[in-house]
Amino acid sequence: MRFMMLICVVLVAFAANSILNRMAVGGAEIDALLFALVRAFAGALMLTVLVLARRRALPVFRAARIVGAGSLTLYLIGFSIAYVQMDAGLGALILFGGVQVTMFAGSLLEGERPPLRRWIGAGMALAGLTWLSWPTGPTALPAVAVIAMLVAAVGWGIYSLAGRRALDPMAETGANFIWSVPPLLLLTLLRPAQIDGIEATPLGFALAIVAGAVTSGLGYALWYSVLPRLGGSTSALLQLTVPIIAMAAGVALLDEVVTWRMLGAGAVTLGGIAYGLGLFQRMARSKGS
Repeated sequence: MRFMMLICVVLVAFAANSILNRMAVGGAEIDALLFALVRAFAGALMLTVLVLARRRALPVFRAARIVGAGSLTLYLIGFSIAYVQMDAGLGALILFGGVQVTMFAGSLLEGERPPLRRWIGAGMALAGLTWLSWPTGPTALPAVAVIAMLVAAVGWGIYSLAGRRALDPMAETGANFIWSVPPLLLLTLLRPAQIDGIEATPLGFALAIVAGAVTSGLGYALWYSVLPRLGGSTSALLQLTVPIIAMAAGVALLDEVVTWRMLGAGAVTLGGIAYGLGLFQRMARSKGS
């Protein structure tokens, strides 16, 4: 039960990142690259303080940082740029749909063979998410935003796969965040002044700090701590709940409207996840016993 509670906390943190990023970048409170930089710096600072307070070392110079920090940086850049023009729930759909494909492919390359039930469940969940966010009018998604979010998806998928080998989740996450700061700082300094025509506000900085220190820094450390007990396909499937959470948060915090399509697609998505994880079979066995 405690393990499942930890997973729920992580998934809520992931959805909160979408909401915070959309509020800050999409709300023109701060530009995308500066948001990513502040987010990374806040996460690095938070985790460094916590690791040193526990008298542990930060594995900054280990070879694993190349994959961990590199994929994290790729994710942070794509994620922030995408949310300039994309709604929170739709962005989460594209992100975790892409993560699903990346992690399934990575798991297959590593020798994992997900059962047929998990493939069917993943297909059902993706179908529900597609239905949930399929445009009902002539509005087309901006190509730059879609490509940026797909880049973020590949980065996060690789980051999650690498995290299954983490020995000290908090310290390794902190080291990854530390190494993500220099390239983000360089990109921020090289960008044209006010590239999006946005002047950063105190609210924009505050949202980036919360996203970095809490929902990213602590959330990702917690994610690294649960990943070793999850297979690649299982962790990919679980993350498909995030767009549903993000949609619900959008209703509560951004005054979005609840629709029958949202309710129906959410039921299909969650049903697919439950089937893929074997929850229905476990319930049937428990009733039979």
